[in-house]
Amino acid sequence: MTAFVLALVVGALFALGTFLLLRRDLIRVVWGLAIVGQAANVYLLAMGGLTEGDFETVPILAGHGVDVPATADPLVQALVLTAIVISFGMTAFALVLSYRVYEEHDTLDVSELGDRE
Repeated sequence: MTAFVLALVVGALFALGTFLLLRRDLIRVVWGLAIVGQAANVYLLAMGGLTEGDFETVPILAGHGVDVPATADPLVQALVLTAIVISFGMTAFALVLSYRVYEEHDTLDVSELGDRE
């Protein structure tokens, strides 16, 4: 059941991001790109998590008589955390560029931006 919910969330995020990417407003395109990036992060976290029958233990504590719970792969979590920080910076940069486009052209409509010389 949990895998179905995660698949539904990832699919909804990709669908919403794609919908926003196809809009004419430049701000919505930037938000669509950010949502697609977050959907990819959720997908990676879902695939790198625990599965049934997966009993990896923490290597430092294993064998010291401590009851250690199973853990997820920390590499995936570190990569996703790095991707979140980078995508935040890129989204901020894209929003600043969008503001600059608005100052220069007085519009954020992508179809009108292509017609100007």
